[in-house]
Amino acid sequence: MPLPVLNQAVNVLDATSLLSSFGAVGIAVVMFAETGLLIGFFLPGDSLLFTAGLLSVSGASDVVHLSLWQVLVAALAGALLGAQTGYAIGRRGGPALLARTRNRKIHQGTQRAGELLERYGHAKAVVLARFVPVVRTVLNPLAGALGVSARTFTLWQVAGGTLWSVGLVLGGYGLGSSIPHVDTYLLPIVALIVVVSLAPLAVEVVRSRRAPADTADSSVEGL
Repeated sequence: MPLPVLNQAVNVLDATSLLSSFGAVGIAVVMFAETGLLIGFFLPGDSLLFTAGLLSVSGASDVVHLSLWQVLVAALAGALLGAQTGYAIGRRGGPALLARTRNRKIHQGTQRAGELLERYGHAKAVVLARFVPVVRTVLNPLAGALGVSARTFTLWQVAGGTLWSVGLVLGGYGLGSSIPHVDTYLLPIVALIVVVSLAPLAVEVVRSRRAPADTADSSVEGL
């Protein structure tokens, strides 16, 4: 799986830039960092997978063409190994690992991940977290820190990781196969994916800000 030649500066927040510079290897690295290391919460996981699938279609782009099977293998390997690594780090480091960070998004993601675990149980929460940016980064170490059994976590993170990574790649591939010269619309498509993927997190932020106000109103009414 050869690496493309680096002929320009790489923008790690731009899926197309990452793919044109690193190809399938870049997908594996980004997936691993986003799902296994807290420092990877800002990486473009959803848009990277979808764009990679789209660029796997022959003739979809004059800039870069990827092999679909390499993309699928890289996405799966990075997503599954990353999640398992995050779980192992959380199991070993405990809650102190998450408490050390001062990043607001990480703390919001931790709160949301905790709510998912409490509301849906371990199995469903591990699967659902894959589809929510930041939450999928922090839930894996959080699951380890909270003592979720290794068997349960492994089984459901493999199920969720496969559904998420393969689903997005094949979604992009399907769109690229059905629309000629789809690379012309790449930027608005990626922007739409980013908006959709961030929507659940935005809803939770709004809900968490309203909760204290609702509590205060209830307290006033009870006086």
